[in-house]
Amino acid sequence: MKHLNANFIISAEKLSQCPDFDLCEFPLLGRSNVGKSSFINALANNKKIAKTSNTPGKTRLINFFNFSDEFIIADLPGYGYAKVSKEAQAKWQKYLEEYLLERQQIKSLIQFIDARHEIQKNDLQMREWVESYNLPIFTIVTKMDYIPRGKVLKIVSDVRKKLGGEVLPFSATDKYYCEQTLEYLLNLCK
Repeated sequence: MKHLNANFIISAEKLSQCPDFDLCEFPLLGRSNVGKSSFINALANNKKIAKTSNTPGKTRLINFFNFSDEFIIADLPGYGYAKVSKEAQAKWQKYLEEYLLERQQIKSLIQFIDARHEIQKNDLQMREWVESYNLPIFTIVTKMDYIPRGKVLKIVSDVRKKLGGEVLPFSATDKYYCEQTLEYLLNLCK
């Protein structure tokens, strides 16, 4: 299976601290514990490049990862549950909006949906916000290893009906669909 070498570059709180690269960039959007860090680790074939946690809300900065100088993945704080103050959440929201709306390198946003659960209200709200600004976006449905093989296409189809656009299945555990996802990202960068 094809893998790209990946390395952590930097963490940034706001747009002015983001690294200056000419590579296309893919910010990861999703609820806390949807599998964004596990996605990075699976694509990199390195379980330790992005920190994973069972505690929601651990990612509090934008974490940048360079994949073999082909593209950048930006891991964003999860939306939804996080044990932080309202002031901290408001600050995150302001900084993340600035980053998502003004960062020139962004090729497409990637929204993550957990295959084991219905699409949540905050997933739909995030999608509405993204679409209101006409930002490019596609969806990755994570944790497919929990889903019987015969139901994968139905889940992907259901998510596509609700959110629209391209929808890719993904499993960080058994790395199904990893190569397909890598090829999709590389093709978007061409």
